[in-house]
Amino acid sequence: MMSSFEYSAKNVNKAIENACAELNLSPDEIKYDILSHGSSGIFGLAGVKKAKIRVHLPEKPKEPNTKNQPLTSDSELKDEIYSEENKSPDQFFADDNRDVPQPVEFEENPLDLGRTVLQRIVDAITNDAKISAEENSGGLFFNVVGGNAGILIGKKGQTLDAIQSLVEKIINKHNPHNDKIRVQVDVEGYLETRKANLEKLAERLAHKSKRIRKPISLGQMSAYDRRIVHLALKHDPDIRTKSKGEGYMRKLVIFPQKIRKQRQQMRSQ
Repeated sequence: MMSSFEYSAKNVNKAIENACAELNLSPDEIKYDILSHGSSGIFGLAGVKKAKIRVHLPEKPKEPNTKNQPLTSDSELKDEIYSEENKSPDQFFADDNRDVPQPVEFEENPLDLGRTVLQRIVDAITNDAKISAEENSGGLFFNVVGGNAGILIGKKGQTLDAIQSLVEKIINKHNPHNDKIRVQVDVEGYLETRKANLEKLAERLAHKSKRIRKPISLGQMSAYDRRIVHLALKHDPDIRTKSKGEGYMRKLVIFPQKIRKQRQQMRSQ
């Protein structure tokens, strides 16, 4: 009969060390199966999976025939332990020390966690970028300074949106409280500039829509950009805005109110 115990760690080597420490045995004295090599996930941040091994121990170890005669030779013991892939111990451990990103040790403070996560993502994209972080009534705000801002922002801010979404998901996954923490990530003041430009564009197109009495589409926009336009025209009584389509990048259309009023009058007649 054999007893089995499972051990998990960030990699197989660490799992073996944990097993040996707990069982007070050397690596050569245990027999194990590798259940999982683990995964570093996305930049070692999200989707991290630990390596897992199952260690087998005999219920009653056999006594050697004599005090000076080992149960098996060193070569036989190594062949038994490493027969899975017919590798020597050196080859086996060398393969397991693959050069992969190691999981982040997550901080308890959401602000510190967000800074650590964002810094690691940014470092994988560009060099020499620094992160500043602050907490306000709206949630957590992070600003990236330095590096290649164009690459971090992406076309129409889509890369920045993706980074922000990933950071927010990781923070909330490790948030011990039930309330959702809102996260905003900016790159060198891009969001303020984008907001000002969209507000000017919204006002200009709203004026044109009222003048020509036809709806005008702003094309596909992110949820953040659509919200800016909605709020910019919210108090204009002659204009209404509506998002159309499906998915994250939806179209936003500006309608002159007169069209709707004319249709309502025609239906009532």
